[in-house]
Amino acid sequence: MNMEELKSVAAAIVAKQKGVLAADESNPTIKKRFDAIQLESTEENRRRYRELLFTAEGIERYISGVILFDETLRQSSAGGVPFARLLSQRGIIPGIKVDKGAKPLALYAGNKVTEGLDGLRDRLAEYKQLGARFAKWRAVIQIDEREPPAPYAIRANVHALARYAALCQETDIVPIVEPEVLMDGAHGIERCEMVTSQVLESLLAELDAHRIVFEGMLLKPNMVIAGLKCSSQAGPTQVAEATMRCLRRYVPAAVPGIVFLSGGQSPEDATANLSAMNALDRQPWQLSFSYGRALQAPVLETWKGRNDNVAKAQEVFFKRCRLNGLAREGSYTESMEGD
Repeated sequence: MNMEELKSVAAAIVAKQKGVLAADESNPTIKKRFDAIQLESTEENRRRYRELLFTAEGIERYISGVILFDETLRQSSAGGVPFARLLSQRGIIPGIKVDKGAKPLALYAGNKVTEGLDGLRDRLAEYKQLGARFAKWRAVIQIDEREPPAPYAIRANVHALARYAALCQETDIVPIVEPEVLMDGAHGIERCEMVTSQVLESLLAELDAHRIVFEGMLLKPNMVIAGLKCSSQAGPTQVAEATMRCLRRYVPAAVPGIVFLSGGQSPEDATANLSAMNALDRQPWQLSFSYGRALQAPVLETWKGRNDNVAKAQEVFFKRCRLNGLAREGSYTESMEGD
């Protein structure tokens, strides 16, 4: 394990004003996104769309890394430049999604576990050769309004996250560890904080047991918010305070950065909540973003698969990157959306 390489890459991903573009949608997921704009999800259309994102002018000022899907890591620009090399030449670090998705947990109805550990060591070695310098694995924890998540489901998911992280560090790939407490329920913010606390407590103990070097990893948690179906939604200040209270209890200061997922929030809400966190008193970690939909939704709506919309879509993408760069400093305001 090259400790200095891990630390250097992790620190670069959470450099000031910068964050991560999650462009690692699986083919079934991106098909849903393309269906919404009435575009067929062919390999070429997926390649065209990712090229639009990766070649947008100026994004390297705000985007430090991009999480790629396996197919995308093997694709190239229209000019024949592999995407990993194209990104690296712009100073953007290529990463790779390595999990195989969340599947039903046997004998635990309503709970899921993420698969993909089989053969992961060999896949990581190949991804490293293809140019990936960090990876991501997502675990999902569902909140039920009546019953807490099964303790075994939490244990199974955090154990898989820790095994994945150990295999990454063994290969000199920085692991982004993503324990996502899902936001698509009717629960209040208090319940989200309680479940997120349970998950983080279990996760950090498991990472420690697996001898993970905290300085060479990044954490990608959910923000502590009310479920999207809840009638009472907290504002950015309350979200920021609840999230920081939760993280400070369990996450070691040695972890260089926390890159939040957006989890179905609107682009504006995800940016406002991140900004509110960075406006609080100084935290021991860099507070950044690793957004998928919160960066891409306005881009897809603008592009619609048409070549004559590419330039405008890239402008929209750059704007969202810039606004989240401002949120990294705690200086985003809602009025900037009209700029």
